[in-house]
This record gives sequence, C-alpha cells and structure tokens, in this order.
Amino acid sequence: MKKYFITGMVLLLPVAVTIAIIIFIVNFLTRPFMGLVVKLLYNTPIKSIDTSFISPEHLIKYGSQLIILITLFIGTLLLGVIARWFFFTSLIKLGDKVIHRIPIVNKVYKTTQDIIKTIFVTDKNSFKQVVLIPFPNKETYCLGLVSRGSPQICKDKIGDEMVSIFVPTTPNPTTGFLLMYRQKDIIYLDMKTEEAVKYIVSCGVIIPEKDIGKVKESNT
Repeated sequence: MKKYFITGMVLLLPVAVTIAIIIFIVNFLTRPFMGLVVKLLYNTPIKSIDTSFISPEHLIKYGSQLIILITLFIGTLLLGVIARWFFFTSLIKLGDKVIHRIPIVNKVYKTTQDIIKTIFVTDKNSFKQVVLIPFPNKETYCLGLVSRGSPQICKDKIGDEMVSIFVPTTPNPTTGFLLMYRQKDIIYLDMKTEEAVKYIVSCGVIIPEKDIGKVKESNT
C-alpha cells in the first residue's frame, strides 16, 4: 500500500505544483484589471448564459482572465514593436538617464539592468559550463557554474588567471556562493546546466541520464 501511495504522489505532485504555479501567475497578472473587465462583461449578454457545468459568475470570471491575458500578450508584443522606433527608443534612453540620477534608486536599477543584460541580451556563455571544484575544502568537491572571468584587479593581486564560479545551494539553486578559482583547480565536466541544476535541487537523487546505467552496473 505504501509503495502505491508513494508512486501516486510522485505522479501527482509535479502536476499539482505546475497547476498551482500557473494559477498563481494568472491571478497575479489579471488581478489588477479584474474589476474593470468584470463590470464590462456584466453589461453583455454573457451574464445570461447558463450551462449545467459552469455558472454565469464563473464564466464571467474566467472570460475576464482570458481577455486580460490576451490583451497583455498583445500589448507586450506591440510594446516590443514600438520600442524599436527611434522616438520611443529616445524616450526610453531619457527615462534611463533620469533614473540613473536618482540617489539609491540608481544603484538598484543599474545592478538589475546589468544582470538582465548579461543573462538575456549578451552572447556570453555565462552559466553554460558545469565544473567540479574543491569546496568547502580541498578534500571535497561540488558542482559549480562558470560565470565569467574574474575582475582584473583580482587577477593582478593573485598573479594568475582567475575564473568566477557560482556554486548553487541545495535545494534552492537561486542562492549560493560566488567563488574565484585558478584554472588549474577547475575540472570541466561534460554535463548540461539543466542536469546539474536537477542534481542540486534533488539533493543528489536525480543524476544525469547517461550515468544511470553506470550506477545500475555498480549495484549489480
């Protein structure tokens, strides 16, 4: 009985978590506009529609959310098109300069802007290479992701080429440690970033597929 229950949990939990996250995102995006859209739909014939499986109130609610999501998608798409126009680009640059002149706010804005540009805009291979590094001491190793080369001032002080490595924590990989290593101390792995993240999040339970066969052979 216990095995069947655990098997059912393994199958249902990912689906339940996925649905919960989708519902949270939909509610988060649509909540600010729900009042206005619901009032508009109440003035349409949709409120008189009654079916055996859904009430008019729920129909209006779900219809409002669908309309808001479609509108947000189209609005975001149009914003991206307009952003390429010269005037709008100039306006964004002006707003960017204004924000950069506001004390305290400019520090947070500049840092966030640099991180987003580095991850989503540049063609750098940040966090694409998985490595094995000695941490927290020389006798133990952990997985890390190559960020990029370390600052020049650090290289000059050490007198050697240094690489910045991000070490995610378990089971929350969004936090971790930023460490700098010499090239000779880094072991580069033929492993995808997704596989490394799965391994870290699962506390070592989920290993790369190509290693599963080796584990089974060693256990036989």
